[in-house]
Amino acid sequence: MLPIASSRPEPGLRAPVRVERIHDAGAFAAIRGEWNDLVRDSRADSVFLTWEWLHACWTAFGDGATLEVVLVRAAGDLIAAAPLQRTRTSLPWLTRLEFLGLGFAGSDYLDLIVRRGWEDEALPAIEAALERENRAVRFDHLASESTAAALADRLAAGGWTAMASPSGTCPFIPLRGHSWDSYLAVVGPAHRANFRRRLRTLSRDYELRFDRVTTEAERDESLRALIRLHNQRWDVRGGSTAFATPACRAFHDDATRRMLDAGWLRFYVLRLNDAVAAATYCFAFDGRLYFYQGAFDEDFRRHSVGMVAMGLTIQAAIAEGAREFDLLYGVESYKALWARDRRLLYRIDLFPADMAGRLHRHTVTAERAVRRLARRIIPRRTWNSNAPRAGAAC
Repeated sequence: MLPIASSRPEPGLRAPVRVERIHDAGAFAAIRGEWNDLVRDSRADSVFLTWEWLHACWTAFGDGATLEVVLVRAAGDLIAAAPLQRTRTSLPWLTRLEFLGLGFAGSDYLDLIVRRGWEDEALPAIEAALERENRAVRFDHLASESTAAALADRLAAGGWTAMASPSGTCPFIPLRGHSWDSYLAVVGPAHRANFRRRLRTLSRDYELRFDRVTTEAERDESLRALIRLHNQRWDVRGGSTAFATPACRAFHDDATRRMLDAGWLRFYVLRLNDAVAAATYCFAFDGRLYFYQGAFDEDFRRHSVGMVAMGLTIQAAIAEGAREFDLLYGVESYKALWARDRRLLYRIDLFPADMAGRLHRHTVTAERAVRRLARRIIPRRTWNSNAPRAGAAC
């Protein structure tokens, strides 16, 4: 890879752009600093697009896939990145490009990463790279008004087929201007009273501590406790995919270590008489606190320790000055007690106009029809019995 220019070109000067492809983890590791600089200077400023998160995803889950990261440079500086991998589909002779971070990693708000003001240069370059690849593309867990959607429009105008569909819902809480008391004033009165009553009872009957993880030893101990509590709860309910495999557990060990080093990890532990009663696993990035996962001890279930831990986590986010608390993918009932606002996530499947693209599109259409039929025939409580892949705790 060429040396990086010492000064960034100004947008609008139409500097010539160059496209690079990254196929191995070593080359991906080498661009950590400029990758995160790009994320912070883009509209796609999500913790799930940081180098730390995506590199941990690739390290844990990359087997069987090929790294296909697309970089766009102007005068040597990184102005855009498409964090992609090539994976196999249900038909073994067909492959597609999709985002890093999907699947067991449970990432939301994925997107192309484009430096602000450089969209006119970056999007045609990424479009040309995908046209040369001539392979089906799946953009999933997109926020509305994503840069990937704009690219999909360009490809569709050039003859590709684009299929868009809802992909999920993320409840969130706007916190700007709120104190803890003013936020509690806008939640339901029954929930507010219940939270305060439960907290008073726990504080009276136990020595209650709610601590943020700040050291490597605390991170390791707390993550192990959360995984143990989560699996104990869900194993008797049919299991959960959150921490089911060694690869999943290794991923979270790696990701939380990297996030702690970067200053973005917000892992909180609720202890009652020194026993871990509940834990919340979160990230803080660019003014948002993301609630990713949580767990509680079933022995303390009657005390609603999961609810108390969630409330104390939101209180900590307000104290930190977060402008938003995002509960991420899923519409579990407990989330509605805390959050009234919602963001929709979207999926866009793109297929080139050749025979392989048409075959791939027909396969995706058939798979969707089978899933819709199964959900009409099989009761929802059966096919949705597992814990959601992220934010499934309280």
